Amino acid sequence: MTDVLRALRLVPIVAVLVVAFSPPAWAQRASVKEIVKADPQAEGMSAERLRRISAWLKQEVDDGKAPGAVVVVARRGKIVYQESLGMLDKDRGTPMRPDAIFRIASMTKPIVSVATMMLVEEGKLKLGDPVSLHLPELKDLKVAKDPTFKTTETDPARSMTVHDLLRHSAGFTYWFIGQKGPIQTRYQDDDIDGLHSLDGAQMLKKLADIPLLAQPGTTFNYSVSTDVLGHVLERVTGKGLDRILDEMVFTPLGMKDTAFSVSSEKQARLAQPFAADPDMWIFKWLDVSKPPKRFSGGAGLASTARDYQRFAQMIANGGTLNGTRLLSPKTVRYMTSDHLGIGIGGPIAKGPAFLPGDGYGFGLGFAVRVADGLSPLLGSKGDAHWGGITGPAFWIDSQEELLTVLMVQAPRQRFYNRMVLRNLVYGAMTQAR
Repeated sequence: MTDVLRALRLVPIVAVLVVAFSPPAWAQRASVKEIVKADPQAEGMSAERLRRISAWLKQEVDDGKAPGAVVVVARRGKIVYQESLGMLDKDRGTPMRPDAIFRIASMTKPIVSVATMMLVEEGKLKLGDPVSLHLPELKDLKVAKDPTFKTTETDPARSMTVHDLLRHSAGFTYWFIGQKGPIQTRYQDDDIDGLHSLDGAQMLKKLADIPLLAQPGTTFNYSVSTDVLGHVLERVTGKGLDRILDEMVFTPLGMKDTAFSVSSEKQARLAQPFAADPDMWIFKWLDVSKPPKRFSGGAGLASTARDYQRFAQMIANGGTLNGTRLLSPKTVRYMTSDHLGIGIGGPIAKGPAFLPGDGYGFGLGFAVRVADGLSPLLGSKGDAHWGGITGPAFWIDSQEELLTVLMVQAPRQRFYNRMVLRNLVYGAMTQAR
């Protein structure tokens, strides 16, 4: 009896130890159960009209506008359309395949934003944290005094925050977007957004010496903010961004082909642009054939349509996939709300190059639709989307339980492709909520 009582006394202690040392939910490997394919008609879609997507893509390939593409459409959590067309590598005569790997460029940003909010939910990071709390290299940043960037610099009116990094209101920029001036020239000359010339510490040191384009918290300027955010995550966790994303997002969601470089055994699956693509500099910049010197949280990942669909479905499901929860539904709703104040007079101005477009604001990693109308893109209030400069794109329409992932390597066709594909997908709906 004494032994029994002693054992019973140990039960609460053991329970506490199990809780204390068990990995968090996101660290536990999810069931890699594939998302179910379904009869489109049963999910309120027309199979006949969805085939218009195939006809359109085939014509794009035949006309030499894109080498090839992979498209996945899901409704109510089930795949209703999946197609791979054209060529994986036109020069080598390699047909496109469903598991082709694409440079996803800025579609990296929503993934890093999700990992950020997971750390916020764990209490390891706060949106109101000054960036310099985690990256002291940036504590003495200055701000350009006027739009010509020719006058003297001034001090920031307030510190940039993690929130600013997520919604691109920190004051950073890209060299290839917006009004070209001395600041963009510095970004280009110093290779601020490069993957292979600078490590994280070197990039931050150079960035600290370049004035901000605008006062923090005042203007949306699409930028290297998410790269900086990735380095914040590295400091907070003490791990490289590759390991952070693998442990927190890729492994739990079963995203087996998403990484910052494509291993030698997978390189035969890497989709290639046209050899004569006029924007070949983009693919040289985003060289994923070898490990980068710095993990770019804003543009560095390669992925597949299948992997990104799993990520998008997790968002569409309110933060969960196959029983593994990464975020709470409340956090997902918060991330996919407009954080710029579009339509209510601020507080964030649109800036010279407002990539979300008419009818959209920007949340934490996504463009977010603020009204059913206004935009030339078909969609619903609250839909979230983003894309990459290399050509891929995705959108999630939670109101219609609809999501689409497009993987393609055709930079100059990207805005046209996204608009036409939306028209075709929404045109295939037979039931609306």
